[in-house]
Order: sequence, then structure tokens, then C-alpha cells
Amino acid sequence: MNPLSTSPSPTSPSPISPSALALLPLTLFLALFVGAGLWYQWHDVDMAFYKVSATVAILPAIALAVLLARGPLNRAIETFVRGAADNTIVTMVLIYLFAGAFASVAKSIGGVDATVNFGLSVIPPALVLPGLFLITAFIATAMGTSMGTIAAIGPIAVGLADATDLSILLTIGTVVGGAMFGDNLSIISDTTIAATRTQGVTMRDKFRMNLLIALPAALITLAWLWFSGTTAQMPSPGNYDFARIAPYIVVLVLAVSGVNVLLVLFLGILLAGGIGFALEPDYTVARLSQDIYAGYTGMQEILILSLMIGGLGAMMQAGGGIAWLEQMIDRLSRRASRGQPGRKTGELGISAAVAATNVCTANNTVAILLTGQLAKDMAARYGVDPRRSASMLDIYSCTVQGMLPYGAQILLASSLAKISPISLAGSILYCWLLGGCALVSILVYGSIARRSE
Repeated sequence: MNPLSTSPSPTSPSPISPSALALLPLTLFLALFVGAGLWYQWHDVDMAFYKVSATVAILPAIALAVLLARGPLNRAIETFVRGAADNTIVTMVLIYLFAGAFASVAKSIGGVDATVNFGLSVIPPALVLPGLFLITAFIATAMGTSMGTIAAIGPIAVGLADATDLSILLTIGTVVGGAMFGDNLSIISDTTIAATRTQGVTMRDKFRMNLLIALPAALITLAWLWFSGTTAQMPSPGNYDFARIAPYIVVLVLAVSGVNVLLVLFLGILLAGGIGFALEPDYTVARLSQDIYAGYTGMQEILILSLMIGGLGAMMQAGGGIAWLEQMIDRLSRRASRGQPGRKTGELGISAAVAATNVCTANNTVAILLTGQLAKDMAARYGVDPRRSASMLDIYSCTVQGMLPYGAQILLASSLAKISPISLAGSILYCWLLGGCALVSILVYGSIARRSE
């Protein structure tokens, strides 16, 4: 999902000539970023994936995209700037800044410690992680945004991991998984709106289809989290002051009430600062200013990377890379269906198209909009229920978005937890299970449908 719960509007650009070369910049970026991290890790270098920053590794990719761009140099640069200045990208950047500031101020006044101590005092140790997943899922469903949910719950999860011997990767991965679960099912999420509108189905029907696939993945995740929590050594909870917990409670209540996530986080910053003034004798306006700025600087890397990813994605789309990718998937689906066309082939093609597009754009709503018409055409060609095509679009865009180390959700969570985004990407169990359950659903549903014909 994207940060806002507003409805995106697809545009009608002039036809773009497909070109595989337009995807080379993304390949170069991943080769430099992931390859450097793996090389340093192979040589047992500490913090291997931090040796070459993603914000630096993407520079050669941008240069390559400019060289490959058709037309004048100025036009290529303008395309990059438009992509970086896209409404969704700018909104993400603002959420990064506000989330960082809120987390910094709330922690400074003792809010994280108080919230963790309160949680440990009322929740049995074995249910800490399952409870964290369910709370996060509920908030994301109500808010319709995984980004806002991670911004609100992430600092609490980090504090919980610090206070116990729970793995930070497991704990923050639980938050990301719960956020993606709720966002995928929310009827006010951008991804839901995009998927239902492009396929011409109701939100209720799409919700039912999604729930049949997402629920088994969530139940397996909860069982695993319960098992993981039973082995954790929980310390005796310390003292806590409800006043220091208030900023989190207010943020969650406002978020669930449907208030804009930016306004929610801004009010949270003000409330946390006010509580600091009231309870901390040495907490001054200067201290509040320093805490807010510290939150900003903590988000600097993901802010820069998000802007660059937005610009790079726009250039690959303008160069015909996305069009080529979708064309190839459509061709492969046609070849695979020769002699035995069926729903299974169509659903696999739709899923592959949105997943591959999401890898290139790092934005699941944009991926759905770009592949929506292709998915609708494939659904009609292979006899796929439009409710199923809408469900596959949303599920596989959500699955991929929750695995991308350069996606907004993982970048935000990893920055809050001060961990490698690549390490976190492999620790979000729910997203991996969701993709697996969806694949099983395609295979089983397709076989049953074929036998019934």
C-alpha cells in the first residue's frame, strides 16, 4: 500500500515502445547493492550491507538510465525529476520525516520504555509476538496504510526487542507482516481501490477472496510467533507512567479513526513534546528541537533512496521497460496455454505480471495500475473470475512489496530498528507465507475449476 488512502487515477499516456534495455539500470543497482553486501559478508566483514550504501549504489544505475533514455538529455532529467516528485513519493518522504521525529521525541521522554513495561505487565510472554501481529494488523486494516502503521508501532517493537531477548529481526518483521496483512485486506487501502476498479469488482467480493488466502497465512504466522515467544526470556516489567504512553495511544486512536497519517504523526510529536515539558524538568524547547532533528537525520538515507527509486522507476517506465516486461509475461502465458488454456495459466500470468512490475517500481499501487488492463484482458481470455484477478493483483503486489529491501515499508522499518533492510526482507514470515498460500490457491483452484468444466 501507499501512504495515503486516496484513490489513484490512472492516466492515458501515449503508447510506449517496449524495450528490455530500459530494465538494465535496476539490474545494475541490485547487482551493486546486493552484490557488495554479499561480498563483504563472504569475507566476514561486520555490517556487510552497510559498506556500500544503497543511496550510492543507485547512482550508476541512474547514470545508465539517463544514457539509455530516448531523446534529449534534458527530457531524461525531467522524467527523473517528475518521478522523484511524484505525489506518492513525496508523501512517503514526509511520513519518513514525521515518523522519525515522533519516534525520537517519544523515546526521549521515556515513552518507549513505559509502553514496553506496560505491555510486559499485561501480556503473557508467549503471546507478546502474536499480540503484536494482531494489533498491527488491526491498525493497518483500519488506517488503510502499512506505512503509517509501521511508523506508529515500529518504535514500540524496537523497545520490546531491546527489553527482552527476542530477535530484533523477528520483532520488527512481525510488525511489517501485520501491517501488510491489514493493508491487504483494508477496504480504504490504495491497493484495494486500484485492484477493484481496474477489474470492475466490488470491494466486498475482493475482500472475501483475499481473506480466504490471507487468513491461512496469518494463522500459520501466529502459530510460529507463539512458538518463538515461548522460548524467550522475559524480564520482570519495570515501572511505567501512563502519561508517557499517551502519545502512542492518541496516535493509534486517531489513526484508527481515519485521520490523515501525516496529521496523526504531527499531533503525536506535539503531544509527546508537551508531556516532556510537563514531566521532565530539563526538557526544553531546544531539547525538543534537537530530538525532532535527530529523528529527521535518522531517516536521511531512506528519504534519499526513495526519491531516487521514484525517479529511476519513472525513467524505466518511460523507456518501455515495464511495457516490455508485461509483454513478455503475456507472451509466455499465451504459449503455456496452447492446447490447454485455463484459469490456472491466467492467474499465474496475472500474478507474475504484477509481481515483476512491483519489483521494478517498488510501489504496489503503481504496479497494480500499470498491470490492471493487462490483468483484465488475461482474465477475460483465460476465464478467470474478475474477483480472483483483483485478489491476485493485490496479494502479489503486497507480497513483493513486503520482501523488497528497497521498498518503502522495509526501508522505514529497518531505519527505525537500525538493521539491514536485506536482513529484514528475509525475516518477514507472513509475506513469504502469503505468496505461498496464494500459489497453492492458484494451483488448487485452477485444478478444481478445470475438472468442473
